Amino acid sequence: MFESMSKYMKVGLVHFMAYPSTIKGEGPVIETVKKVALDDYFSVIEITTIKNDQDRQTVAKMLESAKMTVTYGGQPRLLTTGLNINDLNEEGRQKALASLKAGIDEAYEVGAVGFAFLSGKYEESTKEQAYEALVKSTNELCAYAKSKGSMRVALEVFDYDVDKKSLIGPAALALRYAKEIRKEHAHFGLMVDLSHIPLIHETIEESLIPVKDYIIHAHMGNCVVKSPELPAYGDVHPRFGFPGGENDVEELVHYLRVLMNIGYLNGREPAIVSFEVKPFGDEDPDVVIANAKRTLNEAWTKL
Repeated sequence: MFESMSKYMKVGLVHFMAYPSTIKGEGPVIETVKKVALDDYFSVIEITTIKNDQDRQTVAKMLESAKMTVTYGGQPRLLTTGLNINDLNEEGRQKALASLKAGIDEAYEVGAVGFAFLSGKYEESTKEQAYEALVKSTNELCAYAKSKGSMRVALEVFDYDVDKKSLIGPAALALRYAKEIRKEHAHFGLMVDLSHIPLIHETIEESLIPVKDYIIHAHMGNCVVKSPELPAYGDVHPRFGFPGGENDVEELVHYLRVLMNIGYLNGREPAIVSFEVKPFGDEDPDVVIANAKRTLNEAWTKL
């Protein structure tokens, strides 16, 4: 591709995954956010909860000064606590809902343009009831977000039987769900992730084309799924080219090409496409980020 990448996409980084010591809202949040803000390769940063109010304000000012687009990942609020937004126990569902609403409040505080979450675990015997609980919760979240501003809300599609074991899920169910929510909430959509597609046992086309009209956010990453015996098996987001992994340059080329074919990347309005990569073992986060940038640079030349 001879045209500039920035014509098609705003390249982002999932901060709390690249720097996992910050995932619970503590640790070197300010220092690591500053690293991303200083790197003009990135136009977007995806952050999560920041427990200290003053630190959150500092980060908000820093990102505004850096002219970065900010989105907020509510996924850690559920994944680090065991909360489930489609919990069939109403008390449990309400706790998950309250946490995500608090996340929406934080997202507005830091100037985020989008808020993301994920569906929870489910039992096959009560799958339809879990689906209805998810729809109910999503409608409440979307209404709450809209009552406070214009922030978009996205559900990230995860695996349903390998690691996170989330309800949404396979493309057919993701489509049913997105259609239902979009009837009432135009600011809702789906987040897709290259690293999750092999975990869902779908091809890139099978995963993206059915839901093409509902994609509002995209992630790039890798996974290991060939064998539970392999290092980084599951939804661990190792670097591109990780031994035994599924995704490297050619798979990223394929993913970007499909995103172009379905119109998500269209050359008219740059769309968010963020790296979700995580250091494995004692790997240096900054080296893993450099790996991601080199991988995308090479992929772009092959489009």
